[in-house]
Amino acid sequence: MFTTLLLLFVPTVLLRLLGVVGVPRFATWRVCAAHGLAFMLVATGTAHFVPDSVTVMPSHDDLVAMVPSAVPFPHAMVYLTGVLELLGALGLIIASTRAVTGIAVAVLFVLLLPANVYAALEDIPLNGEPPTPLWFRIPEQLVFLTVALWATGAAQLSARLTKLGRMSRSGSS
Repeated sequence: MFTTLLLLFVPTVLLRLLGVVGVPRFATWRVCAAHGLAFMLVATGTAHFVPDSVTVMPSHDDLVAMVPSAVPFPHAMVYLTGVLELLGALGLIIASTRAVTGIAVAVLFVLLLPANVYAALEDIPLNGEPPTPLWFRIPEQLVFLTVALWATGAAQLSARLTKLGRMSRSGSS
């Protein structure tokens, strides 16, 4: 139940320790959290392509079982979301794309929540383990979403874009 949170927080703390001992790239908690989130997304994104014979993580088929029946092409959707998670990880480690990626990853977390709710309600196991209960999964998803927006400065980017939009509208009147 805590594995995904550990995949985020352990790398974040370890990277911040590198910053403390002098690695300039990891000088702030925000950058470390963005990289920690990237680490988590590589791990979770990889699961979308893993065959059933791999037992250390959920497999592609486990994730397909989580897709609600209303979603078309469940195998393709699992592959697509896996690619999006891996691209999100890449975007998070590149400073120039980090803020926009933060918004995209936050949206992805919102879009993936129904599959997690469905898995919990239908008691669909992942890698033979029971699904994460909703009382834990929904707050966990909010943590991921918050970290994505905070670590990447996406909230500041959104505020700047809103301000620019208002300025351009008032200037064209």
